Amino acid sequence: MSRQISFVIPAFNEEESIETLHGEIASVCQKNDYEFEVIFVDDGSSDSTWDKLKGLSEAHAGTRAIRFRRNFGKAAALRAGTQEAKFPLVATLDADLQDDPSEVPRLVEELDKGFDVISGWKKVRNDPLGKTLPSKVFNALVSHLTGVRLQDHNCGFKLYRREVFDEVKLYGERHRFVPVLAAAKGFRISQVPVNHRARQFGKSKYGWRRLPKGFLDLLTVSFLTGFNQRPQHVLGFAGLVSFFAGFTGMVWMAIYWLLRMVFFADWEPLHRRPVVLYSLGGLLLGSQLLCMGFLAELIVAQNAERKEPYSISERSK
Repeated sequence: MSRQISFVIPAFNEEESIETLHGEIASVCQKNDYEFEVIFVDDGSSDSTWDKLKGLSEAHAGTRAIRFRRNFGKAAALRAGTQEAKFPLVATLDADLQDDPSEVPRLVEELDKGFDVISGWKKVRNDPLGKTLPSKVFNALVSHLTGVRLQDHNCGFKLYRREVFDEVKLYGERHRFVPVLAAAKGFRISQVPVNHRARQFGKSKYGWRRLPKGFLDLLTVSFLTGFNQRPQHVLGFAGLVSFFAGFTGMVWMAIYWLLRMVFFADWEPLHRRPVVLYSLGGLLLGSQLLCMGFLAELIVAQNAERKEPYSISERSK
């Protein structure tokens, strides 16, 4: 039976590579008898990327393109593209030719073992140390904090069952954490080593500067996957600990003051004792965390719909 695959490809100033990439995808799919479509998302390119995408969509019936008004980021591009996808399997890859489309059959083979998300693993990387070392640090942190053990969380070359994107909504920088978010929903995750090609055009958009942002996103995702429907469990627990510590300190100082007054007739202003300030701070912090927890619970209960994080100016078809 012929497999049906939607290829979703974000593109940002990739005028030199998209035509070659499209040809490689078509060749692989024809060789393996895949029914396919290619959905390009121009994420606010300033070169001739959009003109070339329009040309591809006009020349090939299974190719479509979306253009953003400005650069909204990779997560928004993937979200827009996956919402357009009509086939049961969705493959995502970068437009810079570093991902090798000939590896798609291996991803499909692994998916057929009962998995829902197959992540590419760039086991042998053709990138400079300034990119590979931050990536290793990032991957180790994600695996340790989330429990989803992948060697290359940040690899853009992945294969999904379409229903994953019905459950996982992308925005911000969450494209790096789709396997983590999918695993939290109960989807099965696996990985496959893939060929990684050296960059031919342009320059990398990743490096050490992205690591702090990635770490902050990781903390957010860890919180969302662990306490998305029960924020009071973490905020409230921290609040109770802080409030109880502050309350205990205040009670102790009150007893201490009474004992000094009764037995030693020695009165000492309590505000001179540092423990009073610490205890008062604990009470205030605990109260604030508890209130934040209640507000977070109200927000979760309301389950407000999030607006789309992008704006489309035109479509090729």
